[in-house]
Amino acid sequence: MPHDPYKALYLHVPFCVKRCAYCDFATAAVPAGSPEIDAYVEDLCLQIRRKAKEGELGAIETVYIGGGTPSHVGLSRLSMLLYTLSLSMHLTPEVECTMEANPESLDERMVRDIWALGVNRLSIGVQSFDDEVLRVLSRAHDADAARRAIEAARTRFENVSVDLMCGIPGQSEASFEASVREAVSLGATHVSVYPLTIEPHTPFDAAVLAGELDEPDDDVEAAHMEAAARVLGAAGFTRYEVASYARPGFESRHNTAYWTGVPYLGLGRSAATMTQNASRRMRMQDGEVTDDLDARQMAAEDLMLGMRMSRGVPDAQAERADALGLGATQAFAELAEQGLVVHEDGRWRPTERGWLCGNDLYGRLLDLAP
Repeated sequence: MPHDPYKALYLHVPFCVKRCAYCDFATAAVPAGSPEIDAYVEDLCLQIRRKAKEGELGAIETVYIGGGTPSHVGLSRLSMLLYTLSLSMHLTPEVECTMEANPESLDERMVRDIWALGVNRLSIGVQSFDDEVLRVLSRAHDADAARRAIEAARTRFENVSVDLMCGIPGQSEASFEASVREAVSLGATHVSVYPLTIEPHTPFDAAVLAGELDEPDDDVEAAHMEAAARVLGAAGFTRYEVASYARPGFESRHNTAYWTGVPYLGLGRSAATMTQNASRRMRMQDGEVTDDLDARQMAAEDLMLGMRMSRGVPDAQAERADALGLGATQAFAELAEQGLVVHEDGRWRPTERGWLCGNDLYGRLLDLAP
């Protein structure tokens, strides 16, 4: 099927020093010196070169190297991967190139070298600056290591994102708020805040079922998210997406591509790809089609994804959905009566309550075209 050019590229590096108790991602705890990692990175480089020869990388505007923990595989493998990427596409400073890293495997030498090879944005998985909370999460680093990693990142990178988690059993609002303030004080220009979710078949799931761990409390999570909005807003950050805050000009272009229906290519184990043309959108993972949407379903999904962003969706987009028979404008009016969206300046935008009650908001829009 002919498709629109890919604008975003995701490279999956599925290795970590250890698996966290809450994690259900397609990752494996593998020693950094393992031949398995060598073989994987070599194959990923072959995939990049193959896609370049097929002409699929010519329009890429953002790259995201995620995991797992890309920094865990070490500098020599990262250098091979980034060098292959720079030979296969226009990895210019205008291309946003993000790499995920965890504190235990990021140091100044790695920061210096990946910067020189084209990475211009670092996303650091901190989760908390409270050692007791990190212990509950079974993270491989402590708070001091997180501080050192951010300080190392700031020696080269202006664009540094920090991931934090909230709603963790035993995590007080004061502890969470202190972590948000510390991320700001250390110089992060982007902060993502994720409520803890208990995923099936994880150690946390087993602990909850055994009565050894309390389930996350929705009211606590909401209070933490409100604290994040208050602290980050006062520090000059804008909430541009349901879980993400940024200083002006530091919004993640790659993540925004996902929420705005931009075609993306995923390479590596369990990486997802989304192709589309004017009438059809397909998602593939591990070589199999996971979604196959027609024009009506595409329109409904785009409305839903648009409401993950603070800018929401314009009236014109809702009217185009109406022309397909979706009844989008009526649905938004009903959502406004429930306090989940607001209409202003020719756009439908999510409210704070809409984001906190995301299942109600997103489900209503997806149901326009089942």
